[in-house]
Amino acid sequence: MNDTPGWTSPGSAPSDGQDGSGIPRPTTPADANGSAPQWSKDQPPAGQWSPPAGQTPPPAPGRNWGAPPPNAHWGRPPAAKPGVIPLRPLAMGEILDGSVKTLRTYWRTVLSITVTVAVISQIADILAQRFLVPTTPGLSADATPAEKLEQSLQAAQDSLIGLGPALLVTLMASLVCAALLTVVISRAVVGRPVTLGDAWHEARPRLLQLIGLTLLMAALSAAVILVGLLPGLLVGGAPGVALTLLGGLGAVVVVVWLMIRFSLASPALMLERQGIVKSLKRSAKLVQGSWWRIFGITLLTQLLIFIFAMIIAIPFAIAAIAVDGDGFSGLLSGSTTAFGWPFLIITGIGGVITSAITYPISAGVTVLLYVDQRIRREALDLELARAAGLPGYGPTPGDETVGG
Repeated sequence: MNDTPGWTSPGSAPSDGQDGSGIPRPTTPADANGSAPQWSKDQPPAGQWSPPAGQTPPPAPGRNWGAPPPNAHWGRPPAAKPGVIPLRPLAMGEILDGSVKTLRTYWRTVLSITVTVAVISQIADILAQRFLVPTTPGLSADATPAEKLEQSLQAAQDSLIGLGPALLVTLMASLVCAALLTVVISRAVVGRPVTLGDAWHEARPRLLQLIGLTLLMAALSAAVILVGLLPGLLVGGAPGVALTLLGGLGAVVVVVWLMIRFSLASPALMLERQGIVKSLKRSAKLVQGSWWRIFGITLLTQLLIFIFAMIIAIPFAIAAIAVDGDGFSGLLSGSTTAFGWPFLIITGIGGVITSAITYPISAGVTVLLYVDQRIRREALDLELARAAGLPGYGPTPGDETVGG
């Protein structure tokens, strides 16, 4: 028998719907004089005892036996979620979901940014293809393979030169878009509203440094590729070709490794207000030990974006070919590669729709990877909870962004 207060053994109280009259009771023992104890005649009915005022009786045995008390939470309590993500280490699906939720929740601000950038980029690309890219003459039937190869290389070079201004405009517009979206997503993490004016005011002082960081990464990648290809180009011949292929493959691997290692430098620069070199070091520190995880999430994101882009682009391309078939038939015959205005405009519309949706997804994954790594390594979730004004985390700091 357990005599612990508040504990009752199973079966010692009546079940539901019974008054306890049918429960057998032991014979009352006699006292020292041989007579039974004299109990009062005014006793409550058996099995219907009421506790004193202010006390709660223990639960009846057999009723909710082993069930937790009401409103009880077993194990670790759920993480706070003031914004688009829970404030704890994130899984891959939560990072992608947070990017999509940012687009849905702040769609006015996000689409005003991405649509503007996409329209500017597509207009620059259309004008470049129409007026700057030279028309490729048709190849003669009696041209030698060497002449055909030379003409193809010349056409590719002319196309790159003609598209140079459009690529520069697209790069600058994309950098502005990434900077603004970084601010929007950092506010979305703590559930704070943000307008286009607020995002521009926050991002504008960091734009020149962001451009410098992007150009530095491009120069670094080009230098690595050149170093990988240079030995094979110097050797020449069949051994040079093999060495060029091997060196090019190695250079690509190194470039991918560097891009992932420094992939968090952009949000670190924008949100922590650090310089270019310090942002690169910050990214390398955050990525250390998680390279493969970040590589896998980035690769999956780009694959999903590519599939979505194809789903949108293919119907617009088919419609453009149906409207402007002359340029496509000329391309098949080898006489010209010039497309008319209808083809360029229709494909441009498809490009605007694709870019307007994929830009925030790509930027959101990058920023949320940065937030996730800081939560895992630096307990950033506590600072984010204070920034969101959640009770029990201390006073709310003045800065509402992630890096503050």
